[in-house]
Amino acid sequence: MESVTFKNKALDIAADLYLPDGFDPARKYPAIVSAHPIGSCKEQTSGNVYGARLAEQGYVVLAFDASHQGESGGQPRWIEDPGLRVEDFRCAVDHLVTLDYVDEDRIGVLGICGGGGYAVTAAMTDRRFKAVGTVAGVNFGRMLREGDLSPDAAIATLDAVAKQRTAEARGADPVVGDALPSSPEKAAELGITGLDVVEATAYYRTPRGQQPNGVTRSLLSHMGPAVGYDAFHLADQLLTQPLQIVVGGVPGEFGSYRDGFDLFHRARSQQKDICVVPGESHYDLYWKPEATERALDTLIPFYDKNL
Repeated sequence: MESVTFKNKALDIAADLYLPDGFDPARKYPAIVSAHPIGSCKEQTSGNVYGARLAEQGYVVLAFDASHQGESGGQPRWIEDPGLRVEDFRCAVDHLVTLDYVDEDRIGVLGICGGGGYAVTAAMTDRRFKAVGTVAGVNFGRMLREGDLSPDAAIATLDAVAKQRTAEARGADPVVGDALPSSPEKAAELGITGLDVVEATAYYRTPRGQQPNGVTRSLLSHMGPAVGYDAFHLADQLLTQPLQIVVGGVPGEFGSYRDGFDLFHRARSQQKDICVVPGESHYDLYWKPEATERALDTLIPFYDKNL
């Protein structure tokens, strides 16, 4: 694995480049851009699980930190803006096509959780992606708009964003939201019982998945674009690449199970498949060996066929 950087306009984007076993720079390899979940980083599931395993199978894999997040550049920090996130994917391909050992006609994309939604959006407008895979892919805008499931959740969020943005323009300190409790014990103390929040806390707040840059934070004043985002908008017209969706068979409140079927039905792709991993949840697909191997047992043949 090599640490590399590439540019998204003026920003330096930090990435880990996973190289195949027995790497030979004189050869041409297929490549995959791998994208992390919301609030995550390249050292977590997109790189150290899926990136490493795909490299073992002969792929060059580029796992990157999103703009304004992780080790990548951008101020202020912790911005979750779909436009910036999707441009990161295009710039990742720009980097890959400069590498002599990457076959520019065999580049795919893989996204986990919110990274899956962004991967779909990116593939719709960058035809250099020849195959699209998602693992527990989430339509982040849909999730934000639902909020507490009240019909005005999105409006309430946007009102709060507007108020905070005005305050910051007048010199107030930013408000940085943390999506999760500080520990599983804190989650229990708060009476949190939702499957996805409980399991996310067990992943991000314990040695199971904890990384310095996997902070699950977001800047409230910059959340407006995400609230208005639909990761699958125009998929019925523009998403034609082969598509492999993987979801856990145990649904949680973040909605990746539902979003997986929504994407499957909306995608124009003639070759598309959805794999439901029975008995496994959204967060099991991040780290649990039995779950990730089931996902990879589906993804590897898919990429082998299409790249």
